[in-house]
Amino acid sequence: MIWTILKIALFLAAVAGLTLGVQTLMQQEAGLRIAFNSVEFTLGPVQMAIAAILLLAGLWLLMKLMGLLVATIRFINGDETAISRYFARNRRQRGLEALTDGFLALAGGEGDKALTKARKAEKLLDDQALTTLLVAQSAQAKGNTQLAEDYYKRLLEDNRGRFVGVQGLLRQQIDAGDATKARKLAETALSLKPGHAPTQDMLLGLQTKAGDWAGARKTLLETSRTGRLPKPVFQRRDAVLTLQQAETETANPTLAQDLAIEANKRSPDLVPAAVMAAQALTARGKRSAAAKVLKRAWKAQPHPDLAQAFAAIQPDETPAARVKRFDALLSLQPGPEERQTRAELLIAAEDFPAARRAIGDLHETDPTQRVMTIMAAIERGEGSPDQVVRGWLARALTAPRGPQWVCGNCHHVHAHWHALCDNCASFDTLAWTNPPDSSGPSATGTEMLPLIVGALPPATDTAEADDDAEIDATADVIDDAEGPEDAEESADQDAPEPASETTDAPEDETAPIDLEKTRRMGL
Repeated sequence: MIWTILKIALFLAAVAGLTLGVQTLMQQEAGLRIAFNSVEFTLGPVQMAIAAILLLAGLWLLMKLMGLLVATIRFINGDETAISRYFARNRRQRGLEALTDGFLALAGGEGDKALTKARKAEKLLDDQALTTLLVAQSAQAKGNTQLAEDYYKRLLEDNRGRFVGVQGLLRQQIDAGDATKARKLAETALSLKPGHAPTQDMLLGLQTKAGDWAGARKTLLETSRTGRLPKPVFQRRDAVLTLQQAETETANPTLAQDLAIEANKRSPDLVPAAVMAAQALTARGKRSAAAKVLKRAWKAQPHPDLAQAFAAIQPDETPAARVKRFDALLSLQPGPEERQTRAELLIAAEDFPAARRAIGDLHETDPTQRVMTIMAAIERGEGSPDQVVRGWLARALTAPRGPQWVCGNCHHVHAHWHALCDNCASFDTLAWTNPPDSSGPSATGTEMLPLIVGALPPATDTAEADDDAEIDATADVIDDAEGPEDAEESADQDAPEPASETTDAPEDETAPIDLEKTRRMGL
């Protein structure tokens, strides 16, 4: 809009200036007097200006005629293309101007103008690759995908423009959402230019999204050969791709085991690779090697899955023997994960005082759902009143979840590790860390359950029935909030509890809580 107003203003200024100049010339009394062979001509100011314009036009026409005369003489002397070159020179100049205007319009986002100039340049120029590219890109900018596709295919016939044509068709397939054709075109483009970095990255992304892990490993290897990837980055990404390939080799367990071991060698601190490699080594009877793999990964990043795999090395050992064997693993990296795992092992061994000492003050310094559940198990094992146990379980409802697999790109939380984020599809962005805190008052008011359940008074003879009913009702609320798995766990915990008929119930009749994670780990 502003440019249009400016052009109108410039036009009006030019007209006004020209009018003022003509008026000024007409007011001048001076003139030009020409005498030739007793013939005299007197020109006024306006006539002088017209004569000057006619003189310039005559000179331009004379130069053109001289050029044509020279071309004709050359043609007569045997140069058969002299006259055609003379006319083609002007044609090429106009074509280059149209081509320049077309590219400038394309860069400015004017698809219609760019396509018009491209069509004109196509008629005037013989350089088919350049004009074809301009028509294809202009049609694509305008939204005419069919015309763009036709002209991109024309580029495939030219050796100079074949790679650009494949790139154009590749972008069209990506925009259309056809990942299969896009992947094939990317492979073709990379075969034409193996070291082209953008094509390598695009093909790698398409292969990972399609689950072509073997092909992605080949592409990654080609990328590393160009020197674009540092060696640690290449080894980490190759380990992730190798691990994903191992998970898909369900028909060939031996190959899957080999790939898992290779992935662990590439990146020893990758938790899923360490777990799968330990399982492969255990299946082959190499339990000592499996333990070393898990210890090295635990030292880099303690994780519950590592503890589960470490327990699976000796599945038939007694709880007490397992506590002793785990000490070599847990002592490598003290911290919250070590304390929680040790407490769970001691709970399975029914050494509840030692479990309380192991968990320490984590319920205050790092109050996660897992810590609260462990505290409930310890209280149950030590024979604490039922309302105390349920108080810890109620606190678990509003406690933070603790470390999870969180995408570093979009912060999406995953239940299990994946090479690609389920939310944003980014590659190798999951890390074992605490998710962003989004806690706040719930719609159902579950944050009040610890106050309600934990404040229950001891049962008395006069109010025993009412208290039991209130406890049962609160337990139902907790079960509903915990979900199916946690509800089943709470039912397992509550079922063996003897009825609170009297306050003299022996402590050995209280059944310990069997944690879901403990059962899953086999601890």
